[in-house]
Amino acid sequence: MSHVPPALYATLAEIVPELHVHCTAPWCLIGSAAALLLGAEVSAADVDVLTSRADADALMTLWVERRESVSARTDDRLFRSHFARFRFPGAPVEVMGALELNADDGWQAVQPGRLQLAGLNGMAVPVPCVEDQIRLFESFGREKDMRRAAALRALNASTFALPVFSSH
Repeated sequence: MSHVPPALYATLAEIVPELHVHCTAPWCLIGSAAALLLGAEVSAADVDVLTSRADADALMTLWVERRESVSARTDDRLFRSHFARFRFPGAPVEVMGALELNADDGWQAVQPGRLQLAGLNGMAVPVPCVEDQIRLFESFGREKDMRRAAALRALNASTFALPVFSSH
């Protein structure tokens, strides 16, 4: 847990149990918070939750008092979803129901791929595996996403690196 800043931990400690209870379809964290949970050296300004459209509706009802009004986002040409942003102590939470990416061949559903559970002080937090997080970040194509993909690659390389010994 030491790699997770206290503010982010406070937000995750509040929302993760509620996500497990109120989401009926598989959900996961994506973005910088997901990369951080797997140990990547990135900063996370918010928590991105990928859900189904129906589960996004349920969370919008559950967290109605925390909902922020959001005007047009700068990346609306790249992403579309059943979106809402919520205020939580520590970090804002962005819920993206049925997230789609505008790719070369039009709008495509964002598929998180293989999920793994990141442990956080007794909580099981579903996130895409390292390889699928890299794939997602690269598909998003923004500069910040490429930096996050590189941080995950560095993590992956260090995790599987074998020590080199000299025979001298």
